[in-house]
Parts: sequence; C-alpha cells; structure tokens
Amino acid sequence: MVKIEGKFNEELYLTNETGRYLYHTYAEHLPIIDYHCHLNPKEIAEDKEFEDLGEMWLSGDHYKWRCMRTFGIDERYITGDASYYEKYMAFAEILPKLAGNPIYIWCALELKRFFDIDEPLSRANADAIYQRTKALIREKHMTRRWCMEHSKVRLVSTTEDPIDDLRWHKQIAQSDCKTRVVTAFRPDKAMFLADKGFGDYLTKLAAASEQAICSFADLLTALEKRLRYFKETTGTTVSDDGIPFFAWADWTEDEVEAIFQKAREGKATTQAEQDKYRSAFLFNMARIYKRNGFVMQLHIGTYLDANTTRVARIGQSTGFDCCDDATAVISVGRLLDALTAIEELPKTILYPLDGTKIEAWAILAAGFCDSGTKSKVQLGAPWWFNDTVYGIERQFKACANLYPVSLSVGMLTDSRSFLSYPRHELYRRVFCNYLGEMVERGEYFSSEENLKEIIEDVCVRNTNDFFGFGVEGL
Repeated sequence: MVKIEGKFNEELYLTNETGRYLYHTYAEHLPIIDYHCHLNPKEIAEDKEFEDLGEMWLSGDHYKWRCMRTFGIDERYITGDASYYEKYMAFAEILPKLAGNPIYIWCALELKRFFDIDEPLSRANADAIYQRTKALIREKHMTRRWCMEHSKVRLVSTTEDPIDDLRWHKQIAQSDCKTRVVTAFRPDKAMFLADKGFGDYLTKLAAASEQAICSFADLLTALEKRLRYFKETTGTTVSDDGIPFFAWADWTEDEVEAIFQKAREGKATTQAEQDKYRSAFLFNMARIYKRNGFVMQLHIGTYLDANTTRVARIGQSTGFDCCDDATAVISVGRLLDALTAIEELPKTILYPLDGTKIEAWAILAAGFCDSGTKSKVQLGAPWWFNDTVYGIERQFKACANLYPVSLSVGMLTDSRSFLSYPRHELYRRVFCNYLGEMVERGEYFSSEENLKEIIEDVCVRNTNDFFGFGVEGL
C-alpha cells in the first residue's frame, strides 16, 4: 500500500532530477519583482500587523470567495459580517476537498513559507493551526511590509487610477520600507464612455490634472499630465489597460470628437461609436506611453460582473467575473499595426485571459518585434484563471514553439493578498521542471551556464530590464 505522508513536500512539481537540481541551485533563492498586483498602498503605508490568518487569507481574496460559494457556504462567512475566525473555520472545512485546485497548494505554500507548517489544514486541526499562526503573527510582528521582506520582494507595482493623488505612495517612499513600491497607470475609466459615471469621472480627472476637459484632445492632455505625475512621484514605467471587449474600428478625429461630446453630455452611444472611441483611445494612449517610456500592458478578454444580481448585492471585484473570447486577435493586431506604421509602438505585454487561444496571441506578439528592442511585444504571464500549474505548463509547452520562453518577463501575482508571493515559487518550480524534462529527453543540451542564465533572466532579470526598474544586485 502507498503511504500518504500527510506533509508538505519540498520537491513539489519537481518530477525529474535535472529540474530539481536547477530549481534548488539557481531559482529557489532569487528575489522577486512583482510588476503587477492589486495590493492596497494604504495598507503598505500604514503597515499594520495582521489580526489573524483569517484576515490574511480572506479579507480580499476573490479566488477563495468564489470557491467557498461553490460549496454553498453562506455569504456571511465569505464577505459578510462574520468574524475572521468564523470565516477561517468555514474555509478550513472545505480546503481538504480542493484536490487539483490551485487554492489548495497556494495555501499549503503559504502555511509553509510564512509559518513553517508542514501539515495539511483540515477541520480536525483548524483551531490549533489558527492559534499557532496567531501567536506567530504576534511574535514576529507580521505586518504587510514584513510579508514582502520575508518573501524577498525587491519591487512591487500596485495599480491606480489617473485621478489618484498617490499620497500613500509618497508616504511609503518617505518611510523605511525595504521594498520599493511603484504604481501602474490604469486609465480604464476614461475609455469606457458608455458607463453611467463617465461625465462625473471627467470632472474628477479635470480637477486632478488642473485643467478643463472640453474635448477629446483635452482628455488626452490631462491623462498625459497625470501619467507624468505618476512617473515623477514613484519612478514608474508601468501602464495597464483592461480591455474586456475591444473591436478595432477605423475613425476620424471629427468622429471621435463628436462621440466624446455625446458621452460627455450624458447621451447614449452606439456600439459602433464605442468601438471607434476605444480604438482611438488605445491608439493615442499607446503613443503617450511610447514618448514617456512606459510599457503598455493589455489585459484582454475579461467578462466582468457576469452575475449582475450578486454584484448588485455584494459589489464589484468580489468573485463574479469570468473570461471571454469576444476580443479578436485581429483587433489587437490592427492596433499594433497602426502604431508600428507611425513608429510609435511602445513595449507591450499581451495578457489574453482565454488560455485556449494562447498560441494565436503568442504568434501575434512575435510578429511585432523589431530591431533595437528585445522582446518588444510579448506574451504576459498566465494570469487570473490561468495562473495555475496547468495554465503555466500549457503556456510553456504551447508557446515556446512560437515565442522564445527565455525572453519572458516571468511571473506576477495579480493579487490583493500579501501572502501570495509563493505563486512566484510555484512558477519557478514548474519552469525548472519543464527545462529539466527537455534536458533529460535530449531536446536541450546546451551548457549548464546557459540554463542558469535562462532561469535567472526569466525569474527576475528580464523584468528589471524590460521595465527599466533599475533594481540592483540581481
């Protein structure tokens, strides 16, 4: 009979000897640059000690919330008014049943890396682990910054709207925080002109940029002012555009101006008008990114607020978003092509959420690289519903044929959780195992030094170079 040991295995996902050697020798102790996440900068600035493991795990993690709902757990124990202890106990009840789900192994990694707990969490030991972790939180003074420092995070990029005054980032910069914190510039609300709050948003953006916004040209000027403010304040070179749906449509300046005025006045716009506006918006924002030295990140294919009834009751970004394939490769290709034609295509990362079509996006990215910039347009890390072992392996195996894996800027957390950094470890384990498999079947036989360079590049150096972060000692 096979013996089930019931403890964390340090050879997790390392199924071949070469992969184990590569991971433990070259990847295991590398620092982290987390270039895209949704951590709250206010929490980093205030640096409060966590209350307990319930807060650490369940205060804002929509992955766990979605999973708990599938088991029929009452919303009170998910986003409701139950205590963190009660929420934790409800979650602990289902964790042993999550075989094959990434949440199971994420939690195991977090218990091991932050609390040195090897045993699997279950109903039987849930209270004991709760008390043990709570004592360790107090003993080690586990704050938000402690978690980043403990995980060797050298730089993290949060994500803010252009109207944000960045006061928390300023406070962090003036503190003794050992992790450098920058921000990504995310102008989505200026693109979604059909939203009810578009007019109010323009008013807020006008106030933040200290200028009137009476035209589309004014809007672009205001956004560029804020972009430069973001760069001056945090040193960032990161932008982020979410495009749940994007269909390229040719436009004229007069057409876009007329569409903008309709939306500004609160009038309804047609789908055709929205397509023209979004095409013009992304095209012009890319030009702004290019002349200011920013990387353009395009998050493609989110299906937001699918369950409108529950969103109305609980709120947005609480676990009711899905993925969609409505944005065609050709539409993003038309955007990249139009920018290439005028020689104003910025460095770009494509993040398609529909992992089943990942090869098509890799082919598109490779088609827009050129001399002078390494990996100018590239495929981003598997994200959201794809940042699993399956999703990571699928991307390596599917896309290495089409775009050199060695050029990748590697993993990110895309997370609101300060315990999520073991996702980088998971990615690195899978990557080293993937390389080891190729070596052992004779498919790759260059030197160990070459493998070392590839691993270090993908895990950290490519990110530093691509964004121009200037993190030293990597």
